[in-house]
Amino acid sequence: MALLQVRNFPDDLYALLTLLAEKENRSIAQQTVHILQNEFSDSDFQNILKRRKALDSLKSVQLKKKFDSEKMIEIIRKDRDGNFSPDFENNEGRLR
Repeated sequence: MALLQVRNFPDDLYALLTLLAEKENRSIAQQTVHILQNEFSDSDFQNILKRRKALDSLKSVQLKKKFDSEKMIEIIRKDRDGNFSPDFENNEGRLR
């Protein structure tokens, strides 16, 4: 398990943490972990972690096919203008 050391921790904040830990029958370390777990259990943080894991897995994937950059630019421009309609017979609009 990792060890966390915090320097220059404000005295007034430490006093509040100590009071809260006593109130909840926890050690200061347990109370700190509890507070952090509650804060990071927020769905926004969970989504960030999921995105990071997804990006890491994508970074490890190598593209098997070279893309024609001019064709990709044309598709993006058409899509922005609302004129793009995928042509699946020619594999256009589908990334493989």
